[in-house]
This record gives sequence, C-alpha cells and structure tokens, in this order.
Amino acid sequence: MPLTNLIDDLFDDLSRPGMPWQLGSIVASILFGWLSAQLVRLWWRRRRGEDGSLLHTGVESFTRVVAPLLVVGLLYLAQVVLTKTHFHTNIVKVAIPVFWSLAAIRLVFYLLRRVFARRGQLGQTLVTFEKIFALVAWLAVALYITGLWPDIFDFLDSYKIQFGPKKSNSVTLADIAQAVASVVVMLMLALWAGAALEERLMGVHALHSSLRVALARLGRALMIVGAVLLSLNLVGIDLTVLSVFGGALGVGLGLGMQRIASNYVSGFIILLERSLSIGDMITVSTFTGKVTQINTRYTVLQGLDGVETVLPNELLISGPVQNQSLTTRRVRASTKITVAYGSDLEQVMPLLVAQAVGTPRVLEDPAPGISLSRFGPDGYELDLGFWIADPENGQGGVVSEINKKVYALVQSGTVKLGFPSVDTRLLDSHIASVVARITQPAQNS
Repeated sequence: MPLTNLIDDLFDDLSRPGMPWQLGSIVASILFGWLSAQLVRLWWRRRRGEDGSLLHTGVESFTRVVAPLLVVGLLYLAQVVLTKTHFHTNIVKVAIPVFWSLAAIRLVFYLLRRVFARRGQLGQTLVTFEKIFALVAWLAVALYITGLWPDIFDFLDSYKIQFGPKKSNSVTLADIAQAVASVVVMLMLALWAGAALEERLMGVHALHSSLRVALARLGRALMIVGAVLLSLNLVGIDLTVLSVFGGALGVGLGLGMQRIASNYVSGFIILLERSLSIGDMITVSTFTGKVTQINTRYTVLQGLDGVETVLPNELLISGPVQNQSLTTRRVRASTKITVAYGSDLEQVMPLLVAQAVGTPRVLEDPAPGISLSRFGPDGYELDLGFWIADPENGQGGVVSEINKKVYALVQSGTVKLGFPSVDTRLLDSHIASVVARITQPAQNS
C-alpha cells in the first residue's frame, strides 16, 4: 500500500544521519522564504511612497503568495543537494506538495479578493467559498502524499459518459473535471487581469473618466471571452459547436432579452459618447443625484440624502436627462424674498445682495444679483440669485445660510417682510341694511 510505504520511508529516515539535514533544510527554506517576502513587501512600500503616481496593483498583497513559492523553490534545491550527497529526502518530498498547496490556496484567495471584494469588504459567500476551496486543496494534497491520487484519477478516467448514438461520442469524468478546472482557472486569471487593467486605466487622468470606464469594461469582456475560448480549446472541445449556441443566443436576444441587450448597448453608448461622467449631478425623471457608478447595464445615482438609485441605462438614452455639470459645473441657485410695500427698494435690494456675497460656496464671478420679479398681493417679490461650483453638494445649505443673514436684517428692522393682509372695511350703508333686516322681524312681532 502507498500509505504504508510512505510511513515506512519516513520512519526509515528518522534513523538515518541525514534526517537533521532534511529538517534543517526545511526550516531554513521556510525562514528564508518568509524573510525574502517581507523584504519585497518593504521595498514595494518604500517605492510606492516615493512615487505617488505609481498605482497600487496588489503587489504588496501578492507577497503572501510569493513566500510559499520561494519555500517550494528552496525545497527543490535542497532535495537536489541532499540527493547528490547521498542523503534520503523523503521528508523533503512530503513538505514540497504541502507548500505547493499553500501557495495555490493563497493565490486563489488573492485572485478572488482582487476581483470580488467590494470596498475592502469580504462577502459571506466569498469567505465560505475560500474555506471550501482550502478544504478541497488540503484533501487533494493528502491524497497525493498518500499515493491514492493516481488510483482516483484512473477511476475517473475509466468511467465514461456517452452522449449521442455513436460510441465515439463519449467523455470521461476526468475530462469533465479537467475542463471545469481549466475554465475556472482561466476565468479567474482573466477577471484578475481585467481588474488590474481597470485599476491601471482609472489612474490615467489624461483620459476622460467615461472613456476610461468604457475601455476597462471592454477589456474585461474581451479577456473573459478569450479565456473561455482558450480553455475550451485546451481541453479539446471543437469551437465550431459554439455556432449553435451563438444562434440560440441571437434568437434569445431577439425574443425575450431586448431590454437587457438594450441596456448593455446603452451603457457602452453612454461611456463612449461621454454624455455622463462619474461625479456629474443629474436629474432623470423624479430622481436627482450624483453619478457614482456607470456600469454596462445600469448607472448608480446617489441622492443628496444618501439613497442610491439604480437606473437602467436605457432610461438615460431614451429619456431627457438634465446634467448640471456636463460642460460647466457652475449652477445658479436662488431664494425668493417678499418685502412689504412702502419699502425703499433702492436701499433694500443692494443690502440683500450683500448678504449673498462672501457666503461659503457662493462664487464671486458671476456675482450674486437680485431682481424684482413682480408686484405680489403681499408685497414686492424679489429674486436673490447666486452661483455655486459644486452642485453635487446640493443647494439647501447655501440657501439656508443666506436666509439666516436675511433673517438677521428682519430682526433688526432694516428689512420689513410682506405678509398677507385682509381688508375688513365695510360700507356704512351696507352695515345699515344688514342691521335693518335683522331688527325688522323683531319689530313686526
């Protein structure tokens, strides 16, 4: 039995003089690999600190993968040296697949977190998958060390699944497992490369933000398609069979997926024509807010109250969109004031304009201004207008500050506000007729 032979070899090494050299080489490889990874991490931090324009592409976190890889390389070197000096290396042979598995597990964790972790937070699904993958990886290492892996592979390779009338149309479980593993590995690499490309493009400030997002989305899509086709080709699947799938997909898009396809096409149109950019303040139908994400299917709009609205991209193409920062970020805001009749407008109007001047966020150019809108029923209706350059922060705060200054003038009596008044005067004759009608029935009685 392979397991019995492995145990016998390990116990045999314990009684030989080369055993301390094996243990020493394993310990030295671990220490040197860990120390080298730490030095690489410190060098990367120092380089990133000196060059502020250098993008953080995950090199620092990748050093967790580098450490076990260095240990594996050093163990291979120690195995060669010990073999040349006629020492047994059974313990080193057991340590090599252990550290190979550790490197594979950390590499998968690194790729998953680079692609799927949102804002530095790990979802429960991702954490569960990492635990399952680690368990499967260690189980595979145990099967390999004990020598049971070849027997399991032979069993999977001997079990065939037939499809179609011909006997040649069959596939083994080993082929299916290799195909799944190939597709998963290639997809993970493609997603990681797409995430790295997106991060790199987002740091190129010379390009428009919408163009950067469009290139990142297009690059990721091309990498995913290329990874799937390459993995299928490596497994040996004829790519001509995808023509049937392509035809079915076309029929599906034509019959039941028009809206989904329309949203995706609209997303690329928005990104390419640059009608919207991340950070723009827009109004769509009854929704107003700042654009925080532009994806290929939807756009995320964050309102001033913090509530995020997911808008299908088709809505941004087919309907009117009010963009407050398309060509310029300057936006006019105003507050309306009604002053009492009899006020001296030549003195009141410049005084009100002075309240807007110097208020935080109010621009000096164009300067604030005031106009007489109309003669209202309660007084002179004045419109005090001013300009701001940050519409994404809203207008309520600025309007409130200006109204507070106007309130101070009202409290001091400098400005008198108009208020509703009702004329209660009645003609004397009308009063006399009303009194006569009331008292006449009493006299007749």
